[in-house]
Amino acid sequence: MTKLDEKDRQILRVLSRDGRISNLDLAEKVSLSPSACLRRVQALEAAGVIAGYRAVLDPAKLGVGFIAYLSVGLKEHTKAAQEAFERAVARAPEVRECHNITGNVEYLLRVEAADLASYKAFHTDVLGALPQLSTISTHVVMASPKDERA
Repeated sequence: MTKLDEKDRQILRVLSRDGRISNLDLAEKVSLSPSACLRRVQALEAAGVIAGYRAVLDPAKLGVGFIAYLSVGLKEHTKAAQEAFERAVARAPEVRECHNITGNVEYLLRVEAADLASYKAFHTDVLGALPQLSTISTHVVMASPKDERA
């Protein structure tokens, strides 16, 4: 594990909000010289603390009007069932996130669709066709007052 000091944490906070900030502006915000700041960012990247940079997309401008989280339970608790399910959701463009979780169900999915009708088609034609599924519970996102995913 990489040992982070307060300066590293400041750099990470700024970069998590604005990954496109220039090194000069970043150095100024965290009170470092540009060369010291660049060395720290490069060290954080080399250590894998900074795994990459992404663009934050506006779902509505991409035609996504329906977002839901689905809790999914499997019929069998076997490695083969999990792998088959994970392969199937990896092929589904509607599934934006898939997490294997603890609790009453095995998976939590984040699903994006154009609208309710598109989601219903995905629910019926994609998820409904998977033999591994036992239960699906859908939680529709009405608003996201805090979303720090990058």
